[in-house]
Amino acid sequence: MKTNQTFSILFWLYKSRIYNGQAPIYCRITIDGKRTQFSLRRKIEPENWSKEIERAKGKTEDIRTLNIYLDHVKAEIQKHYNILLSKGEHISADVVKNSYLGIEEVSKTLFETFTYHNDSMKERIGIDVVKATHTKFETVLKKLQLYVKKKFNRSDIPLESLNHQFITEFEYFLKVDQSIGHNTTMKYIRNLKKVINMAVANDWLAKNPFAGFKCSNKKVQRQILTEEELQVLAEKEFAIQRLEEVRDIFLFCCYTGYAFVDVEKLTSQDLFRGINGELWIYTNRKKTGTASNVPLLQPALEILERYKGHPYCELKDKLLPVKSNQKMNAYLKEIADVCGITKKLTMHIARHTFATTVTLSNGVPIETVSKLLGHTKLATTQIYAQVMEHKVSSDMEQLSDKLLAKRQRDSSKSQSKSG
Repeated sequence: MKTNQTFSILFWLYKSRIYNGQAPIYCRITIDGKRTQFSLRRKIEPENWSKEIERAKGKTEDIRTLNIYLDHVKAEIQKHYNILLSKGEHISADVVKNSYLGIEEVSKTLFETFTYHNDSMKERIGIDVVKATHTKFETVLKKLQLYVKKKFNRSDIPLESLNHQFITEFEYFLKVDQSIGHNTTMKYIRNLKKVINMAVANDWLAKNPFAGFKCSNKKVQRQILTEEELQVLAEKEFAIQRLEEVRDIFLFCCYTGYAFVDVEKLTSQDLFRGINGELWIYTNRKKTGTASNVPLLQPALEILERYKGHPYCELKDKLLPVKSNQKMNAYLKEIADVCGITKKLTMHIARHTFATTVTLSNGVPIETVSKLLGHTKLATTQIYAQVMEHKVSSDMEQLSDKLLAKRQRDSSKSQSKSG
């Protein structure tokens, strides 16, 4: 425990609580600018109190007895502070106060709180939590354990020891020691913030250390596939069945916009005839619970038809033979190499591709794309779906044509007036 922390004891009168001409005497303990206070169960007339020396004024026996008591209180508080300091324990104003008053500390630790959160989340997997989300919080817990071991050489720390400095130094640890990128670091810290918010809501922590800390993301260029690359994938023949299956599932997501967790759970019960008589998938996104109903384009219909009667699909009542996300992404890397695609293929690139190459670049309004993706806010779609370069060029060409036409009209009007 650091020994250069500030520590002070103050006695003062609570004058707003005067009763029968006497005000109660309070004790205030302050450590590193954070304070707590409690009543000493003693009262005195305000005119008999010296604010400067924090003692009673006068020479009566009652005054002398009161000042001896105050000296004793200050000495006892100092003794409890020194004992805590020698043990190397976390020291706060509340800890010292409770030690002096004989109140047993029942404070939570950081990892005890984090484990409670993660265990609760684990029990809800399949209900309102996906396994991948739980795994992400487990990853953050492991990173925190590494950081606390390095920083404090301890296996755990009191929850109330967290402050703004702890968060900023954890951010530094992730970026420098763990070589983690900025945006991923922010995801880890946001997950930590969710756990801390839970602790504050449960009254396990009086002050939120995230007050004043802002998580920020840097804009990144999202990878998407072009129409030509989609065609290369679709036309490629694979001798290995697992690669062909993964390619087909990936393309299905490119033409439906579904994320891995959503396509994995699709069954025949999710297929319906829409108001246009065509086949649709009606489902809710696992991540948000919002509706994500998508009319099936011809490439997606052909893929579903291909897997009718597939042993895995019949056994599990699934539309497609989806493997684990880890295996899917590993096989996609192999597929990219075989097809000569230099981009890093992942299941989520399929969702980006649907938002851009398949829909936006073909003139589908962004409001419609947002609904198809199951987004709750249009702003999410605007960030998620890049506008293709040729669409930007097309938009600018249209603007240029409009401006040119306007100039020509204005010029014609001017000539008419002068004539």
